Amino acid sequence: MGKLRQTALILGEGPTEFFYFKSLCDVFKRLTIKPDYPKHTNIKELNAKIAEGVAMGYSHIFCIIDMDTKDKEPERSQYQKLKAKYAKPINKPKKGIYCEVEFFETHRCTELFFLYYFRYTSRPYETQEPLLKDLNQCVEYRKTIEFFIKTKGLHSYFERNGGSLDKAIVNANRSMDEKQKSDRDYTYSELGRLMKKLKELD
Repeated sequence: MGKLRQTALILGEGPTEFFYFKSLCDVFKRLTIKPDYPKHTNIKELNAKIAEGVAMGYSHIFCIIDMDTKDKEPERSQYQKLKAKYAKPINKPKKGIYCEVEFFETHRCTELFFLYYFRYTSRPYETQEPLLKDLNQCVEYRKTIEFFIKTKGLHSYFERNGGSLDKAIVNANRSMDEKQKSDRDYTYSELGRLMKKLKELD
């Protein structure tokens, strides 16, 4: 076995993440996005998919997490346990396995990062509806598989309509800075940090 491939496996929790990260494959060439069309996954399934990715020899597994489904028990505790399990890299030199598993959270959901393509907000969203409404003031968006297919790639669709990934990264990082300074536990996205990692891997 030669040098480990620096490859990233992205595990999203649903179709939104799958289609969005698939649309970034042109931007980041060394990306594998799994699985195709996931149904909304629970923590148990996510755990199984991580284990599968580790066994397949990926060097990085990035899990994209919607925090609005982790606000309540038992999901919250299950998620904390999963994060703790992968807090350290998995290192099994005899099997040729070295893998870093990381979690990237957005509250409420990935659509906040889409809004950040266009503008910044720190507004609390009690549900997804007002967030989707704000996003629709910037660009037409439907949370349906038909719509995702119709855009022929969410990333380029946002950029064609006046959004920008660079702007989204800046806004996401700003949300994290504010979160840390003020202890707010809503309206933030770690996807800016993820994009930086993907650039480094590329």
